[in-house]
Amino acid sequence: MRLLHTSDWHLGQHFMGKTRHAEHQAFLDWLIDEVRERAVDAVIVAGDVFDTGTPPSYARELYNRLVVALHETGTALVVLGGNHDSAATLGESRPLLSCLGATVVPGVEEDTARQVLVLGQRDGSPGAIVCAVPFIRARDVMQSRAGQSADDKQLSLQDAIHRHYRTVYRLACERRDELGLPLPIVATGHLTTVGASAGESVREIYVGALEAFPTASFPPADYLALGHIHRPQKVGGFEHIRYCGSPIPLGFDEAGQQKEVLLVDLDASGLTGVTPLPVPRFQELVSVKGNLATLREVIEDAAKQGDETVPVWLEVVVAADDYLADLPSRIQTMTEGLPVEVLRIRRERGNAAATLASDPGMTLDELTPFEVFARRLQGETLEDGLRAQLETRYREIVADLRETAP
Repeated sequence: MRLLHTSDWHLGQHFMGKTRHAEHQAFLDWLIDEVRERAVDAVIVAGDVFDTGTPPSYARELYNRLVVALHETGTALVVLGGNHDSAATLGESRPLLSCLGATVVPGVEEDTARQVLVLGQRDGSPGAIVCAVPFIRARDVMQSRAGQSADDKQLSLQDAIHRHYRTVYRLACERRDELGLPLPIVATGHLTTVGASAGESVREIYVGALEAFPTASFPPADYLALGHIHRPQKVGGFEHIRYCGSPIPLGFDEAGQQKEVLLVDLDASGLTGVTPLPVPRFQELVSVKGNLATLREVIEDAAKQGDETVPVWLEVVVAADDYLADLPSRIQTMTEGLPVEVLRIRRERGNAAATLASDPGMTLDELTPFEVFARRLQGETLEDGLRAQLETRYREIVADLRETAP
């Protein structure tokens, strides 16, 4: 059985005033070519198909065209909902897409057995069983109780997710026994695991409730196809527990990453190999850093990666001591005639939080909500115990708001 593991497409992303339409179209065209060339039996998308719960029409069109193209190749498709996806949006076309060989699991099912899928190979024979676990919202698997602390909520949610995985895996084993075939079992997930390395474009999804899911709490599947973290990586050094990462850089912090999808081979004995397939770069994102004396040179060097038809999207990070009111116009002068577009100018993040109150030039988009709150607390004379209580309560409030958000 040959699977292609991908995730975190974020179709419809609006990136600092720029659409990613052309990049996503180029990626999906490339993906279809790889599926054909490598005789892939099934594609698994481990969450965050769309960037928002109400994606623009062109993003839906890209998605639908992909489903049709995969159907024409004879390749099955499994789509899992992520934290950016709307379960209602993904689910609305579910019956129709099933006629084209696509199985969509937008959220946790009331009937857990519906999350157990038997994937066929190109010849029609069963090739693997999938524990199709999407992003799990706290309200899907547990009920909040009055008086619970942030730590209590974290432990309760962790235990509830563990129980859900255990139930789906047990049903998968029962299904395998019914078929009487030595099929490998693949599990999916869209969450942060202990030891995973994230980035600024990864939204915290379990703030105050679950910071990271322990690797030991996953079921003993032959392969775990994970999504949510945008940098491709093994988890805990395990060959069979993988984040494939996003196919395009979703933030400037990802600009230097080699993006990839994963080709996963399994047989009756389990996992036989994982092959990273590097994704071509369809739009260059470059972050340059320096002071006013050095920026011109590094900008000119970055410009060599672009051309007039596809200019480099540029982030300029300026040393804090070089902040000037006319900085944007100075940067514009440096880039004149070069195949670059400056999408963001900011100062070095290391000094951002410390100077928030005293520097009128600081903007909130340089800080996370927790850095803003921490800076606000620094301006108060508080006992350590009270400070800790306020920080805990703030995280609980943010967690409750995100749990109830549509």
